Amino acid sequence: MIKTLAVLCFVGVVFADYDGYGENSGHEDHHVDYYSPPHYNYEYSVHDPKTHDVKSQYETRVGDVVKGYYTLQEADGTTREVHYTSDDKNGFNAEVKRTGKAYHPQVYQQYHESDSSGHHY
Repeated sequence: MIKTLAVLCFVGVVFADYDGYGENSGHEDHHVDYYSPPHYNYEYSVHDPKTHDVKSQYETRVGDVVKGYYTLQEADGTTREVHYTSDDKNGFNAEVKRTGKAYHPQVYQQYHESDSSGHHY
């Protein structure tokens, strides 16, 4: 009795999902495209006095057009600023600008006669 009941339940589930239309029934499937063009904005910034990491970025996208910029402080003290755009027609384009005066400290290394390696660089 239990096996018969289980088989009837299975058959009921199979027929419940069947809508009666086969592939050649003359009814068309209506495909709904839920595509939505990408659209976003974001930005962030970092200012870490311990590591001297200073940077920021902003970007926006509407459909296939991306625009944005980022800045970062270089190790030599200058600031790099990059403005960029990207789209289907023009591809990726960037304009790079460097501001500030580069600072390169003089580093002097002393040679000690007591170095026993025998190598002189």
